[in-house]
Amino acid sequence: MKNHNVFAGAFVDRSGEKRKDADWLDEALTDAETRFVPVWGDHCLVGGDPLTLMLLERQQIEPFLQDHNQTFLGLFRGHAAIAVAIDGGGMPPFSELGEFQDLRYLGSVLPADEANLAAHARGMVLWHGSQLFCGSCGSSARPNTDGTSRLCLNPDCAREIYPRVDPAIIVLVANGERCLLGRNISWPEGRYSTIAGFVETGESLEDAVRREVFEETNIRIEKVRYHSSQPWPFPSSLMLGFIAEADSSIEQKIQLNDGELEDARWFTRKELRSGFPKLPFRISIARRLVDDWLDLDSRP
Repeated sequence: MKNHNVFAGAFVDRSGEKRKDADWLDEALTDAETRFVPVWGDHCLVGGDPLTLMLLERQQIEPFLQDHNQTFLGLFRGHAAIAVAIDGGGMPPFSELGEFQDLRYLGSVLPADEANLAAHARGMVLWHGSQLFCGSCGSSARPNTDGTSRLCLNPDCAREIYPRVDPAIIVLVANGERCLLGRNISWPEGRYSTIAGFVETGESLEDAVRREVFEETNIRIEKVRYHSSQPWPFPSSLMLGFIAEADSSIEQKIQLNDGELEDARWFTRKELRSGFPKLPFRISIARRLVDDWLDLDSRP
């Protein structure tokens, strides 16, 4: 089993101790070794063949630096990395260096460490754009010194606001030589995937797995085993992957209890290898769950 999913991996030293060091951050902004990650709207800049994430020098990004549009991401390949938010209106800049591409595409073509950095940069830029006001008092908020949180400008409130991550479970349910997959009506024809859903308040991950599978398919499960996780910045989910076994002690029939799925079925390994159904995108943890289950019958 590989060590991490797409967009995951500890490739960036987040350097928490440096986030509060205003002098160090000021020096990093002007350091010739610092690299800047431009995010135009919600797209990241790539260029070259094969494609690589374009990490810019201070002189290149200078025209786009404004008050409070930078976020310190950490140390990447030994140097400070800073995301810069660029208004997505008009023509994209830096056309001489490459082009801005969607992160879903970049996850399939960039080296693992660069995909991780791009996801981090894009996620922080979009979060800042969605948190212009304090959720407690409604006053304006601005990024703090390093950009990893925001501060309410109302002195009577002065709340510090941190990025939120939404935990969601995703599970491959197995029953002997079959696995359970469902499809959403909005997906391309013939595509099926693993069962997924957001964790609710006061709920453990294991309980969320059991609830979501039953709500969507009417199947009761017993054993639940953690597999791996994947940051999914569309916009801010953390996918927590599991393998589960259906309860074989009772007779069970698939039923779409909550109407979220258009269809759900049991598939054998032979069926999945035949080309139908179409499987999830390769960058997703859903695909890794399916692929790892398919590989089980070939392991010694």
